[in-house]
Parts: sequence; C-alpha cells; structure tokens
Amino acid sequence: MTVSELREAMMALARQLRRHRPDNGLTLSQLEVLGDVSRAGVTTPAEIAGRLQVRAQSLTDNINELELRGLVSRRPDDTDRRRQLIELTPDGLELLLHDRAQRDAWLHETMQRQLSELESDLLMLTAPILRKLANADLGAQSEP
Repeated sequence: MTVSELREAMMALARQLRRHRPDNGLTLSQLEVLGDVSRAGVTTPAEIAGRLQVRAQSLTDNINELELRGLVSRRPDDTDRRRQLIELTPDGLELLLHDRAQRDAWLHETMQRQLSELESDLLMLTAPILRKLANADLGAQSEP
C-alpha cells in the first residue's frame, strides 16, 4: 500500500462518516466550530480560528448562527471586556452527542458486517497512531 492509497482510504471513510451524520440543519463549518468548542471548553473566537486555521472574522456568521440556535453561548471575558468567551450549551452538547452516537453506530455496525474480528482488532489498534498523525502539526503551534 502506498501513502496515496492510505490517504484515499482515510478520505473515503471520512466521506462515509459525513454521509451518516444526522440532518440537524447545521453546515459542516458550523459543526466543526461546535466540535472545537466542545473539545476546548470555554474559548474565544480567535482561539477557535487558530485551531481551525481560519480567520476569526470568517467565524462570525457561524458563531452567530450557533448562538441563535442556542447551541453556544457568548459572554464578555471578566478580565478583558473586549474579548468574547464562547462555550457549549446543554443543547449544543446534546446535538453533538447525538451526532457522534449516530456515526459511531454506523461505524460499529459496518465494521462488524464488513471486517473479520482480526481486521476489526487491527483497525482499533491504529486509532492512537492516526490520532498522533492528526495532531502532528499541533505540536508546532501553541496549544490552548
């Protein structure tokens, strides 16, 4: 297997996981912001932008829409009133948990149906290795 084949296989699986996402009326960009806020906890638009490698200004519409839907809340920072703090609401957490559970269920069912027990075990062993690759560039940046 070549590196290109590995990349193509990972991208094909990522596309399948996106297809099995519940229709919650959010764009992929909005879901990406919501997921980032979930992982980071209380954060700022600038910090989100840094982690997602986009301009903070380009997040404004997404954050506004998420706030309008009650999925995130926004408040001024107590120590620096110019900064806005963004955090997940209980409804935002519930939406993410449902989204993740549906994709996890599809992946689990598909693995059971398509893979041998050995293949499934081998695939599960690769998760930490793939995570290490996914986080490789984060070491060069300042982590939140």
